[in-house]
Amino acid sequence: MPQRHSKNNNDLAFFTYDEKRKLGYGTQKERLGRDSIKPFDACCLCLKPFIDPLCCQKGHVFCKECILECLLAQKKDIQRKLAAHAAQLKQEKEEEEERLTLQKARELDAFDQQNHGAVPQYSDKNHTRDKNGFHGANSVKVTSYEEEALRNMKAFWLPSATPEAPVKVEAPSTSTVCPEGNEKLKLKTLFPIHLTEDRSEQKKSKSLDKTYICPSCKVTLTNTMSLVALSSCGHVFCKKCAGKFMAVDKVCLVCNKGCKDRNLVPLEKGGTGFAGHGDHLEATDFKHLGSGSGLGLVRPAMKT
Repeated sequence: MPQRHSKNNNDLAFFTYDEKRKLGYGTQKERLGRDSIKPFDACCLCLKPFIDPLCCQKGHVFCKECILECLLAQKKDIQRKLAAHAAQLKQEKEEEEERLTLQKARELDAFDQQNHGAVPQYSDKNHTRDKNGFHGANSVKVTSYEEEALRNMKAFWLPSATPEAPVKVEAPSTSTVCPEGNEKLKLKTLFPIHLTEDRSEQKKSKSLDKTYICPSCKVTLTNTMSLVALSSCGHVFCKKCAGKFMAVDKVCLVCNKGCKDRNLVPLEKGGTGFAGHGDHLEATDFKHLGSGSGLGLVRPAMKT
């Protein structure tokens, strides 16, 4: 009688393709929706609608107060690390001077003991010579040093005498960084941005919340659109209008101020711990099988 492989596929020493599919083995992908993405008019630090927004050259937007507090905190931390590094260098210099002084005193003591010692030096090869060149009774001084070192030696098996490794403070970087992109950021490189508010009568009658539009095509701006800000004047346009007019005419459509290609700064999307950045807003989940348990273990999803 033939076996029913479709029903009895759980008695094998390995997982079949059907069992792996039922356990969810492999890479699971899910497209993030609009609700999972940070609003375009929200600060990257406080995640609230920004007030007096400032934008960096990489397209991250912050409240003016939030980014100033962040940069000030970074400067204070840098000063603290510089002071700790300077104190460590001073301590290392003092320890080196103390070591040289102690070594010089030992050399003078060894020289004095060699010249006034009662036991003469031997020239044969049968007597072992220590590191200071002494034989027999002349090595008593070295032995006393060793005994003193043994008395002061830290014992790792005693909690009260456990040795501690010195914490070495590396020389810190003196540059402040962007809290969102981790690139170098200076206050003078930030520029304010200006959004065009929708002041039509139809909008006023529908909602009290502020909505912003592109000053060129009058399309309502959302977090699903690609936006571009001009670092020369700060006005924000949709990417389509920026590439169609500003990149060609080299002038802002709102204030008629000249701009160049380097003044077109794309604004970054996303910004929360559960949303990705850029145009590839997709959550990926990697699932592999547990060893011998038949259950799937899930690793955290990587940001894409």
